Amino acid sequence: MNLFYAPHTSALASHIALEEAGADYTVTRIDFGSEEQRKPDYLAINPNGRVPALVTDRGVLTETPAILAFIAQSFPDANLAPLDDSFAFARVQSFNSYLCSTAHIAHAHRMRGYRWADDQAAIEAMRKKVPQSVGDCFSLIEREMFAGPWVMGDTYTISDPYLFTLSQWLEADGVDIRRLPKIEDHRRRMLQRPAVAKAIAVETQPVL
Repeated sequence: MNLFYAPHTSALASHIALEEAGADYTVTRIDFGSEEQRKPDYLAINPNGRVPALVTDRGVLTETPAILAFIAQSFPDANLAPLDDSFAFARVQSFNSYLCSTAHIAHAHRMRGYRWADDQAAIEAMRKKVPQSVGDCFSLIEREMFAGPWVMGDTYTISDPYLFTLSQWLEADGVDIRRLPKIEDHRRRMLQRPAVAKAIAVETQPVL
């Protein structure tokens, strides 16, 4: 398997999960600075021009919730999801879908308002709303969705690297993480995991 990623993107969640699973994989960095994601070679892999994309022996997978579920199901011995309990697995999928469809979209309004509007005033209004909209998303997670000590309770799952990845953007989004003590503690404990440290080290190493 080969994971296409860019630093400081949601691809980190899949990278961490592959490492946690003990998968045999490689990574390929996509340079957003040179708009490599828009070039024909990458568009042939992911026509949407975004990351992550996971190349497998059966084809290419995109979208973080799908990739995370695939990793959990492909490496059941890693216990990254409650695969033997359809309701519990659906709860994992529900949480990850919320991150993908709501929390991440709220975050994207800070830098990518052009996806939803052409008027500069509208784009600026979206950007100004981000501290509130992202803050509301994470307040809901803190209050109603986070079981503790991990997202789903006592067992670490594919929801944990996903939450960790998005929570790293909170300060830049204007959200005070000190008002989210469960999520702040979760982020601290995630940073202590060897798989997380390794994935971050790979993604942040200088390009030679």
